[in-house]
Amino acid sequence: MYFVYIVECKDSSLYTGITTDVERRLQEHKSGKASYYTRAHKAVRVVYSETQKDRSSALKRESEIKKWSRDKKLSLFQK
Repeated sequence: MYFVYIVECKDSSLYTGITTDVERRLQEHKSGKASYYTRAHKAVRVVYSETQKDRSSALKRESEIKKWSRDKKLSLFQK
């Protein structure tokens, strides 16, 4: 099982990614081992995650979300 997730960074920017373990991945982002973007922008917390049945589905959904505006991403988890 895979997850698509969105991490909020210290500067309020959003990072979207995929993983099989959201908590482990957040710790990797916080420690600077996950991505250049979150190392530079300082990952703070996971604000959204959703389950996908396989890696292919997760990658497609991640790509879809990454194309969205910030406001549309925020609408996923702010109601």
